Amino acid sequence: MARRGFNSNTEQQAEVEKVKVSKESLKEALVLFKYIKPYQGKFIFGLVFIALSAISTLAFPVLLGKMIDAASPDASSALPTTANNPIQNQFDFDLKNLHLGLNTVLLLIFIQLGLQTLFSFMRIYLFTEVGEKSLANMRKDLYSKLLTMPMSFYTEQRVGELSSRISSDLSQIQDAISLTLAEFLRGLFTLTVGLSVIFLISTKLALTMLGVVPIIAILAVVFGMRIRKMSRKAQDQLAESGTIVNETFQGIAIVKAFSSEANEIKRYTKSIFGVVDTAISNARYRGAFVSFMIFSVFGTIAFVMWVGANMIKTGTLTIGDLTMFVIISGFVGGTFAGFADMFSQLQKTLGATQRVREMLRDKGEDVDLIETPLNEKYKIAGEVRFENVAFAYPGRTEITVLNNISLTATKGQQIALVGPSGAGKSTIASLLLQFYHTIQGNIFYDDKNVNDIPLSQLRKQLAYVPQDVMLFGGTLFENIAYGNPNATEQEVIDAAKKANAFDFIMAFPEKMETIVGERGIKLSGGQRQRIAIARAILKNPAILILDEATSALDSESESLVQEALDNLMQNRTTFVIAHRLSTIRKADKIIVIDKGTLAEQGTHLELINKENGIYKKLVDLQVE
Repeated sequence: MARRGFNSNTEQQAEVEKVKVSKESLKEALVLFKYIKPYQGKFIFGLVFIALSAISTLAFPVLLGKMIDAASPDASSALPTTANNPIQNQFDFDLKNLHLGLNTVLLLIFIQLGLQTLFSFMRIYLFTEVGEKSLANMRKDLYSKLLTMPMSFYTEQRVGELSSRISSDLSQIQDAISLTLAEFLRGLFTLTVGLSVIFLISTKLALTMLGVVPIIAILAVVFGMRIRKMSRKAQDQLAESGTIVNETFQGIAIVKAFSSEANEIKRYTKSIFGVVDTAISNARYRGAFVSFMIFSVFGTIAFVMWVGANMIKTGTLTIGDLTMFVIISGFVGGTFAGFADMFSQLQKTLGATQRVREMLRDKGEDVDLIETPLNEKYKIAGEVRFENVAFAYPGRTEITVLNNISLTATKGQQIALVGPSGAGKSTIASLLLQFYHTIQGNIFYDDKNVNDIPLSQLRKQLAYVPQDVMLFGGTLFENIAYGNPNATEQEVIDAAKKANAFDFIMAFPEKMETIVGERGIKLSGGQRQRIAIARAILKNPAILILDEATSALDSESESLVQEALDNLMQNRTTFVIAHRLSTIRKADKIIVIDKGTLAEQGTHLELINKENGIYKKLVDLQVE
């Protein structure tokens, strides 16, 4: 159960978590706005159009009010002048005594609508362009940074979480730039202009409205927070039930073998009815919230209308002014309510930027992020030397995996690494590829210290064929050409032939353009191995690292793959991690690793004749 709960939490990583709004978190977020700098001109124009859009929106209720007043000129003429209203004396523009004809007002409304349409289009267009382009640059930088991270980083991170960082976190930041920020600024302009206008219309009515609306807004925020909390709980429970379904179906053979259908149904039923209980509880809160809002909003409107109606009776307000006031108050109230959601979005954005910034600050490997040719200065022939190498994995520094390892390989030699599981064979391969770095001792390539060779320059000259081959979801041609993206079609074909892959490739209807599927799922194990070998042949490395490429194959596939490997190993230094010892009898040197130390080394004949030797015992066990 604990494992399933953990999985459900992992799936929920896509929902961006919130962080508290503080000086530090805001400062962290503002750093990412450097991505806006290349587009600052359009960003500023977007701000201008936001202000114009807010002003033009509020002009609509003003003109509607004037249209109503134009239909009842007697009511407007009865109003006192601005001399009796000290608030309005602060403004040069006398809104109350502005009298317009019906036709004039209609014309102004259509002009206002036209301008508002233009302003709204421009603000949306400009902020979307800025947001999308900024996001693309952010995605590129984050993806590039992740590609430079060392293997130790990936052993501590989940792939799903990293994908979430690139998708959900950056999408949240994009929304903040193109939507949330725009809506916040628009709301700020609307609030400022709207409050100014309603005070111009009637100070008494404005103070009446402001005495009620903030209380409703605060209560609405409290209700909303509780409802969102309940909704998140329901989502977590639903994810839990979804995890049960996924794991049950993925492990259906185990479920049936252990006759656990009833137990799985019981677990799933308990989970989904937990969702039901939470949803019903949430419905009570939502029902109370909706009822409260209906009563409060309509009650406030009725009360404001009552005050306004009395003012109309006394001749201090016109019907048009009251209409104007009510509509603008609606805009102001809606803006108040919107700020609560914007604050929630701001918290999510701060959480997203914090995590993205943490990754961008992490120190990655010094690898080439643009295609660069091999520098003759760093070219190696294939000689390798380990001198007193010791190693411990970064996450387990207290456990020494390799201790005082010294070995040599001359150009063109085949070196076999054997030993019990967990002895450190694969660790040596990782050190050769510089996935990790030694904690003691040195590694040399052609008498060049590995620390003096740039990582990308070194790895260009090494090829790795793992036991579990990873193919990318493109075509067969693309997967082979991965070893050398600049190779010609003929070079790819020649590599496929040397890897004994050409015949089965030509048997497919699409031949080289056959899609291999995710991780090469459409190919058999032997076919995947031969594609990986063709990829390594095309790279033409000085040093080859093979992690038992035939251990999981049937006899026929093994024969074809072994022949391909023989072609691949010709005239290059090869390190073979061997589990099936019959495959390394012809190796130039066999190195036996036991408990992180170099226990034995020699040829097959030398080691097989060594009494009580580890290699002899391993061979005898496999023969039996």
